[in-house]
Amino acid sequence: MTTSEVTETDQPWVLQFCHGYDGPFLDCARQYASLFAGTRYKVLTVFLTGAPDPLVVSGCASDEVIFLNYRSKDIGGLKLRAIRDLRAIARTRLFALCIAHRFKPLYIACLATGLPIIGVSHAFGVYQRWPRRLFAQAFRRRLSLLGVSEAVRDDIRRCLSDWPAERVEALHNRIDVEQLQATQLGRQAAREALQLPADAWIVGNVGRLHPDKDQATLVRGFARALPQLPADSVLAILGSGRLEDSLKGLAMELGVSQQVLFLGQVPEAKLYFKAFDVFALSSDHEPFGMVLLEAMAAGVLLIATACGGAREVVEGVGVLFPLADDRALSQGLLHMAQLDSTQRLACAQIMQERLVERFSDAAISRRFWALPMIAPVLGGN
Repeated sequence: MTTSEVTETDQPWVLQFCHGYDGPFLDCARQYASLFAGTRYKVLTVFLTGAPDPLVVSGCASDEVIFLNYRSKDIGGLKLRAIRDLRAIARTRLFALCIAHRFKPLYIACLATGLPIIGVSHAFGVYQRWPRRLFAQAFRRRLSLLGVSEAVRDDIRRCLSDWPAERVEALHNRIDVEQLQATQLGRQAAREALQLPADAWIVGNVGRLHPDKDQATLVRGFARALPQLPADSVLAILGSGRLEDSLKGLAMELGVSQQVLFLGQVPEAKLYFKAFDVFALSSDHEPFGMVLLEAMAAGVLLIATACGGAREVVEGVGVLFPLADDRALSQGLLHMAQLDSTQRLACAQIMQERLVERFSDAAISRRFWALPMIAPVLGGN
């Protein structure tokens, strides 16, 4: 990669620095770039890892994209090469702000630039380690922090208890509601694509087969409810991971191996959510849960653990149950199975309103520009 010293223009830019574009992080880049649509700011997005990809360029809604193309093993230790590369990039534009996703990009951005930086935390526990707390304190003068949910924000505030509250805020993840709904398949088409029974009552789950996702509680809760659920009820789990064999063993032990379907990794799973009658999230302290928004966009009933960021999405529009409580989960499933079509449509309407009011690009853009940490750096939009 080569860069040149800038600037024949005084066009203000925002530098967005991302660890990579795998999983949900491409859409995270899009979400933050879209905050500046229609403003005087242009956005340059830099991906630390990942090869150049035209689909990524088109998907991240940025004015320009640079791929540093590092491998994970190349950016251990002091990350001096990455710091030099980002420093060179920072000299090529009149940047007003850097938005850094996850801690490693934040670390590099702090050392490579003198810019005001907003560090976005997508997980719990980012600042529990004392070296990270010390690092954040060292750059406190020009560093502000965002959590992707109020739960993540509160976790950061506990770790950095002497920081002013207005320097540690929450900015929820969000979706382009209209775009997603335009691409989601209808109920029958989605079931055909996933090879699911056309007339079954289907509980869906999407996520890694990992202890954090706690699909074991989901399997137990479904098995407990199954005798009273509609005939031909099915639990469809989309995802792969190291717990697949143990979860299949659990389903067999509980006598529901024929009713629990493991569909493996499904690309663009969000397009098939209308295949489900209920979407269930049993995760252990999910930082946010984008899958919940995707299910809401599909008008699918929601049940989720009452912890982490999931509560902020589901409370008031779905059913919450205590973490790892398969009995409460089964009761929630039974309640949902008893809803008639009118009640389901009413729930779908409430979810649509919640999406637009709290979790749409437009709603979060208004929230972003009203944050106290923004005005001193960017002023108005």
